Amino acid sequence: MYLNCHSFHSLRYGTIPLQELVEQAAQFGVTEMALTDINTVTGIYDFIKACEVFNIKPLVGIDFRNSCKQLYVGLAKNSDGIAEMNRLLTRHNFEDKMLPNQAPDFENTFIIYPFDNVPKQLQENEYIGITAEQLSKLYNPTWKNRINKMVVLQSITYRTKEEFNLHKILRAIDLNIIGTKLTEANHCKISEVMLPVENLVSKFRDYPVIVENTKKIIAQCNFQYDFSTPKNKKHYTANKQDDIKLLTRLAHEGMIRRYGHNHEEAIKRVEKELKVIDELEFSGYFLITWDIVQYSISQGFLHIGRGSGANSIIAYCLNITDICPLELDLYFERFLNLNRKTPPDFDIDWSWRERDIILQYIFDKYGADHVAFCGTNVEFKYRSIFREVGKVFGLPKEELDELAKNPMKQHQKNKVVKMVQRYGIMLEKYPNQRSMHSCGIIISEKPITNYSALEMPPKGFPIVQFDMHVAEEIGFDKFDILSQRGIGHIDDAVKLIRKNWNLEVNIRDTSISKDEVKCNEFLSRGKTIGCFYIESPAMRGLLRRLNCDNYKVLVAASSIIRPGVAQSGMMKEYIFRHNHPDRFEYFHEVFRKQLGETYGIMVYQEDVIKIALHYGGLPAADGDILRRAMSGKGRSKEALQKVKDNFFASCKKQGHPLQLSQEIYRQIESFAGYSFCKAHSASYAVESYQSLYLKVHYPIEFMTAVINNFGGFYRTEVYVHEARMSGAKIHNPCINKSDVQTNVYGRNIYLGFQHLKSLQFHTAELIVSERDENGPYRSLEDFINRVPIGIESIQTLIFIGAFRFTGKTKNQLLIIARLILINFKPENGNLKLLQEPVKEYILPVLERSVFEDAFDEIELLDFPVSVTPFNLLQTSFRGDVMAKDLVSHHKKTVRMLAYLISRKHVPTKRGDMYFGTWIDAQGEFFDTAHFADSLQEYPFKGGGCYLLLGQVEVDYHFPTITISKMAKMPFIADSRYAATDEKRFQTQQKIREDVSMTHRAPYPQEHEYHMPRHRMTQ
Repeated sequence: MYLNCHSFHSLRYGTIPLQELVEQAAQFGVTEMALTDINTVTGIYDFIKACEVFNIKPLVGIDFRNSCKQLYVGLAKNSDGIAEMNRLLTRHNFEDKMLPNQAPDFENTFIIYPFDNVPKQLQENEYIGITAEQLSKLYNPTWKNRINKMVVLQSITYRTKEEFNLHKILRAIDLNIIGTKLTEANHCKISEVMLPVENLVSKFRDYPVIVENTKKIIAQCNFQYDFSTPKNKKHYTANKQDDIKLLTRLAHEGMIRRYGHNHEEAIKRVEKELKVIDELEFSGYFLITWDIVQYSISQGFLHIGRGSGANSIIAYCLNITDICPLELDLYFERFLNLNRKTPPDFDIDWSWRERDIILQYIFDKYGADHVAFCGTNVEFKYRSIFREVGKVFGLPKEELDELAKNPMKQHQKNKVVKMVQRYGIMLEKYPNQRSMHSCGIIISEKPITNYSALEMPPKGFPIVQFDMHVAEEIGFDKFDILSQRGIGHIDDAVKLIRKNWNLEVNIRDTSISKDEVKCNEFLSRGKTIGCFYIESPAMRGLLRRLNCDNYKVLVAASSIIRPGVAQSGMMKEYIFRHNHPDRFEYFHEVFRKQLGETYGIMVYQEDVIKIALHYGGLPAADGDILRRAMSGKGRSKEALQKVKDNFFASCKKQGHPLQLSQEIYRQIESFAGYSFCKAHSASYAVESYQSLYLKVHYPIEFMTAVINNFGGFYRTEVYVHEARMSGAKIHNPCINKSDVQTNVYGRNIYLGFQHLKSLQFHTAELIVSERDENGPYRSLEDFINRVPIGIESIQTLIFIGAFRFTGKTKNQLLIIARLILINFKPENGNLKLLQEPVKEYILPVLERSVFEDAFDEIELLDFPVSVTPFNLLQTSFRGDVMAKDLVSHHKKTVRMLAYLISRKHVPTKRGDMYFGTWIDAQGEFFDTAHFADSLQEYPFKGGGCYLLLGQVEVDYHFPTITISKMAKMPFIADSRYAATDEKRFQTQQKIREDVSMTHRAPYPQEHEYHMPRHRMTQ
């Protein structure tokens, strides 16, 4: 009887979570019901599965509306019906037009019109929906004559009075109005609740024809969905046989290229994988990925294939990845096996500049009707909840800010705030809006509107209305097309090397960078600023603690730095065993044989498979089931218990004592859900090596590339500093030397115009394009004549020193610019301002210090270029100890003067603490630890230089200073504001710092994670 039910997927309208909607229906004796969310099919597949559990017949459709006005409800007779509605909704979304008041001529869809939008003539598939409250209107002869086309339309939107209030809050949020401005037309009727079926039917007892019509529609709606069959594009070629034939040929060609002609292990592995791929009908997926990569290579783009797909030797042979699974003993079963129920995917990264080109190729090659991004539901989050709900209650901005920023326990206790909290808590985990998945693309065999309506976000690529998890459940293998700035660093550096030195670096040939001697030296010393995954303070500290000097240790480091692995205690134990290989025993021989590379510690997800296989006697595919069950990916408690029982039964068959098996299972349990795929770590390690190779051998070009990509752990200033430490001479932007981006000539780096905060990007482009077309600028006057620019932008360029080639001082240039532009009008920008040579004036020479230039730079760039921050200090003291000597001061108290780079918040059992990263006066990096008791009396006070006092702790080659006292040091007065005392020290406040927060439980101490270091005999 319920043909119009809304879940919370009716965004900012429905209040009932989908699962709870079905549960309520079951409680009320409902045996058939329809999910018709407003302008979306987001929930229909989860709805079908939920209905199966309660033996309810699911009907699916859409409640079509323009804003809040209901036009008609569509119910799919079959799969063609949902496709018809999806196409209508897609056109509406793409064209951004109102939906038509009358439904188009659907062939496989029933249409139900509400009472206030009934057309004069109804098609055979069209009906009038009537509620119990509207039955009195049937006394009107006009309506009485149309009873034979009426059905019960009892809409469902909320459950309780409290949820009705929540519904009205959601409507006010959607309309961006306060609650008191909400009208009845903008929210649902109070009657839109579910009743026991017999209660609803009894309301229509005088109109049995209406009930019969409703039942007929229900009987004729038979939308069924086959969740078990793949929906992806089936074949790259014409058919399955040609696919596997082509894949086999490409794999063997690639194998010869990678391994030579007679590599027996590679031959066996290739044949094994091809067999599984063919059985699972996965050839098309591999070939489509290969095709995308081939296009990328043909365009000269650099890509990184990573994730579990790097466990495949076929992927390696097809150039999808650069990870050799034989070298690292990677298990193909981690990626693909016959027992795996959900499809895997390849993760492939491109430079952020080139990703859209790759996406356009995919959409063009495989058809806009067959390609779309996965969607994602953006939920109401803590801050947005209280801000949005608070606005509905009319709270002013200041109170909204307080509610959003502070924990609930710090909120005021008045009645309104309590209401905001009450309804805010109810909204947690509710979807707020739909968005685009960051990287997941699906390519379908049939038109994608067979499965979902599409939406067009501002990004410009269509998205389906379901997320990646639903995509997997309904049979789509997504392609993860990602972007990251680390690849931009590598790609741009190679181009700059070609331009600057006329050298071609084949960075795709990983043999030149992986385990290269000088790279390993830099790696072991943590000299990795700018290098993708290994540049953060935590990672550089880990590299030094491990004295990491080879590829395999770097792969391990890339995994153990992950929060989940560290949380399990495996990171600390790995560091101990790596540095003290003679101070522990393998507690079982299997751990020595299978995990000897990582000292008997499970560091990777694949290690779970190894132990299940070699200790437990389970097949590798079952080992992957164990790993996935532990990770909680869609597994119930019953399924996990089954896996656990299977593990212990198998261990018993192998003759292992129960106590030993229990300890091994405990380790798996504490680790598997948070671990990192080894192939993923290896991919990160290879890319890190590529970056490091360029940094070691071409540091100036590499750091320029990092600066231009605006991507990394640190702000631009840090990379400029690192370039200077590498031997570059840094120049401020110059109108004749600089481009929009930073560029390099030999060892000279000219900062790009894009770094000037107050210069418009369009103006920067004009400066460069005019210079490229008509030659260098000869003077300030020539520049003003050629580039339409206002006095403010001219002043920005003058203050940064962009006209220094003229030989005139900044003060002289300012006077000239103002004399020329005093009557400038934007509408005359196309006329030459100077019709004749400018009159030469005798200008006063005003002395200007280098420190004034530095303060100009801080205002315009956020950091000084002409001098270092240390030159701006009032004190000449530079510290008792330099960073390079800290290792020799273990347990000693030192005083240091340092410039703050970044600080990271970390929760501990003693309270919140920070790790600080600094540079000393010699430009070397070092790290500090600030515990809660020290921070209370000596807190951080923003960016700048500090005097530090603390004790040096050397932890496995890595020195850290535990700070007991610190004080921020004042800069000299800014002489540009000599006449204004309050401004003389304000510029110092513009110096920045990087702050990152951590939201996790404190890591365990050594005694808490109970990792045995002795052989277990029973």
